[in-house]
Amino acid sequence: MTSTKLIFVYNADSGLFNTLTDIAHKLLSPQTYKCNLCAITHTALGMREEWKQFVENLPLPVEFLHKDELEQQYHLKSADLPAVYLASDAAELTLFITPEQINGCVQLEDLKQLIRDQLQSHLAHAK
Repeated sequence: MTSTKLIFVYNADSGLFNTLTDIAHKLLSPQTYKCNLCAITHTALGMREEWKQFVENLPLPVEFLHKDELEQQYHLKSADLPAVYLASDAAELTLFITPEQINGCVQLEDLKQLIRDQLQSHLAHAK
């Protein structure tokens, strides 16, 4: 039996310089920031506590990646991001939540409800 995990992928690269640049961009020009997943789930000081608690209580393990890490670990280039993938033990990725769905979220509660709905549907079909 294979286990499944959720992989949340930010539309941003990893690294200190990129993180500092992203923080400045979110503060100075939030309307043009290109990663709604990060914008909704993080403040300038880090991950929102409400989001952290939410993901800790999800029924599947969770991993967070930046786009360069997605390319390195899963060899998935030119993916539309931000997105959420389901990953199996066989390292197969299936798109779980699209960039359009994430970008349609205005508040953290919208994103949480989207994830709940998608998980409910997925778990019902997995039975």
